[in-house]
Amino acid sequence: MTKIGVLGGTFDPIHDGHLALGQAAHDMLKLDVVLFVPAARPPHKVGDRVTDPEVRCHMVQLAIAENPAFQMSRVEVDRPGLSFTIDTLRTLNTQYAEHGSPADLTLILSVESLLGFHEWEDPIGILKLARVVALPRPGTPTPDRAWLTRHFSGHEDRFNYLDGFHLSHASRELRALAARGRSLRYLVPDTVADYIQREALYQGRPELILERPVEIEDVPVDPAT
Repeated sequence: MTKIGVLGGTFDPIHDGHLALGQAAHDMLKLDVVLFVPAARPPHKVGDRVTDPEVRCHMVQLAIAENPAFQMSRVEVDRPGLSFTIDTLRTLNTQYAEHGSPADLTLILSVESLLGFHEWEDPIGILKLARVVALPRPGTPTPDRAWLTRHFSGHEDRFNYLDGFHLSHASRELRALAARGRSLRYLVPDTVADYIQREALYQGRPELILERPVEIEDVPVDPAT
């Protein structure tokens, strides 16, 4: 059975940390494919300005083009309404089911997302469709077994952690740099950096410029935002 990792988020923009996370999950979990799933309308960003989905999809395609283990799914972009993970997993389960058996899905999250996972739309339904693997981040508490039992009693074994790997930056920081006209080279794939600079994607948006360093609580709960 094909083992599929699902890495969703806004990808505004996609950066090297996302790609390294996808590769780490691929290697450590022995996945066959990692699906990058750009969100069309993130539920936690209804009131925020988000770059056009087609532009974000194009950046994802540029970023993953050279890795045969990476694919992009338009399942959320092509579906109307808010981008809820439970709906995405239901669709992917139908698409990738083999010989009458459910698809082998693993949802890839950051530890920040895991800390809020119990407040997501139908988290138990998500756990019935996919295992969850979370990426710890320095300075953020990693939920222990007792925390998992408190929120997901009977489903604790559906969770795991990626060891020995940490994201180095967040998309919010990169948007702030680009808004100042700074190059994102060496922070995002060269093809994505060139595209952002050529299209001046985040320039002319002063609201993106950060007036102070990003703190842990500033990092969005979406692992790819």
